[in-house]
Amino acid sequence: MSPRTSRFHHRAVPVVLAAVVIDVIGFGIVMPVLPALVTQLGHLELEAATRVAGWLLAVFAVAQFFAGPVLGHLGDRFGRRPVLIAAMLGFSLDYLLMAWAPTLGWLFVGRAIAGITGATFGPAGAVIADVTPPQKRASVFGLLGAAFGVGFIVGPALGGLVASFGTRAPFVVAAALAALNAVAMAWLLPETLDASHRRPFRLRDAHVVGAFRPLFHAGNATPLLLAWFLWQLGGVVYPSTWAFWASIRFGWNATAIGWSLAWVGFLTVIVQLAVTRRVVERLGERRTAIVGLACGGACLLAYAFTTHGWQVYAFFLVGALGALVYPAMNGILSRMVDASRQGALQGGIGSMNSVAAVLGPLIASQSLAWGAARGFDGAAFVVAAMLLLGGMTIIVRLVPHRPVAAELPEGGS
Repeated sequence: MSPRTSRFHHRAVPVVLAAVVIDVIGFGIVMPVLPALVTQLGHLELEAATRVAGWLLAVFAVAQFFAGPVLGHLGDRFGRRPVLIAAMLGFSLDYLLMAWAPTLGWLFVGRAIAGITGATFGPAGAVIADVTPPQKRASVFGLLGAAFGVGFIVGPALGGLVASFGTRAPFVVAAALAALNAVAMAWLLPETLDASHRRPFRLRDAHVVGAFRPLFHAGNATPLLLAWFLWQLGGVVYPSTWAFWASIRFGWNATAIGWSLAWVGFLTVIVQLAVTRRVVERLGERRTAIVGLACGGACLLAYAFTTHGWQVYAFFLVGALGALVYPAMNGILSRMVDASRQGALQGGIGSMNSVAAVLGPLIASQSLAWGAARGFDGAAFVVAAMLLLGGMTIIVRLVPHRPVAAELPEGGS
């Protein structure tokens, strides 16, 4: 690592990690109140509200699908810093809009704006790729996952507590946190993309196919991308149905839901900080991804048949190892493109996630509502477990032990 890269690493990575923490707190803080808010605004029963929540998340994901690669390519053209700051300011204004929303229609508008301004994980991942040597990226991406976990500890727990002031209070707090996030990045975040690595913004490339074009030239990338997609498709079951499922099965209120999600975040942090680097060094990225998918799928399957609330906490002791998947697969993919396309890569990954996030909530929420109407509210978790285990099978059978990096054509496109 050059002295310049080392200096930027020490300055940029902590700021980006802190920004991700605050970003996820803003998202997680509203999750415990969603069941009450949707039933209140839509005058719906809980099972019907589950279906509406699925569409809310789908609208968010559709917007993020289009915004993800655009933000990634804008970051490759103008730098990561201005893109991250502008997105956070928009996110803050959007939370204020949702705090005011008088009808479900306005809540849908707010979620669409949130999808556009909230596609920040791509630029954040690109910052890490800018300042981290390729051989160390998996472990540093693990820190990004840990930051997500920290936000998931604080956000839902705080949301459960703030909910005592009303279902709109968490949105106001989230807006303030997003604004503080933007101010902190403007003050502390250095620009990590060297001018020599910037490239023109071309709208025709700012979509998921354009962002992944270099990877599609490598024949071994497609199975990994498919496994990533199935993993994301199954993992969406948590944000799309958890609060509703816990309310239906256990009768939990917003505070109990918040604490259960905080437990998920706490164990995720432990895995990312204390386990990821050791497992990747011992098993390699490919085997680490396999272990993570197997543990995550097994936990989801167990949730489908759990009968007591305490079992949720026990099963996630295994399910937390699913946090190994993100740094392992992202580490492999980040080594398949050059420095000038890390933003495009991360934007493309964000769009892949968004495609899954469009379909995932619809699959999960409809499965939950369909199963609950027939006496089995665990159907969504069965479906999600099969998706994760399908992704694991693809890696086992189709992803080589040492994937070959993509060979970029002349001009890097």
